[in-house]
Amino acid sequence: MHALDVLDRRRSVPSRLLSLPGPDDAQLDALLTAAMRVPDHGKLAPWRFLLIRGPSRAVLGERLAARALAIDPKASTAALEKDRERFNHAPVIVAVIAAPVEGHKVPVVEQLMSGGAVCFALLPGAQAMGFGAQWLTGWAAYDREILAGLGLAPHEQLLGFIHIGTATAEAPERVRPELAAKRTDWRP
Repeated sequence: MHALDVLDRRRSVPSRLLSLPGPDDAQLDALLTAAMRVPDHGKLAPWRFLLIRGPSRAVLGERLAARALAIDPKASTAALEKDRERFNHAPVIVAVIAAPVEGHKVPVVEQLMSGGAVCFALLPGAQAMGFGAQWLTGWAAYDREILAGLGLAPHEQLLGFIHIGTATAEAPERVRPELAAKRTDWRP
């Protein structure tokens, strides 16, 4: 397969359409190792991975539902159930965590973009291995109480929950922008 075919065929598979099997430990190690080959100005590796799998997925869902109810005591049963089930579909969720090096000559924004590149690299990498994947955030990715419960330090940010598993249906295509609407040539 030509390298551009990997990008041309990349599709997000909705997490609710991901199921067993997921990548085994060897596949996951290979995928994470490959994803770390992103641009990284300063060679800081300002990101890390947190794997959420097995029974931990349901525990996290229960914590989300409890936190959502604490934030909004009038939250609907449907909203709470959605939070409770959020991590129960895909067998593997890779939380990509930005751990920027403060005070370094490389600006924090560049360090965050490196972490974003890691998130993206996991998507076509998982697809190339025969799995489906989706990069999600949602309110939990920004809630300091949830993040602390996941072990994030105060200076760390969650860049994405990458849900990985076997697609139970074909990944939907979406309308993509026309190149002509996004491309210009700079002429001084």
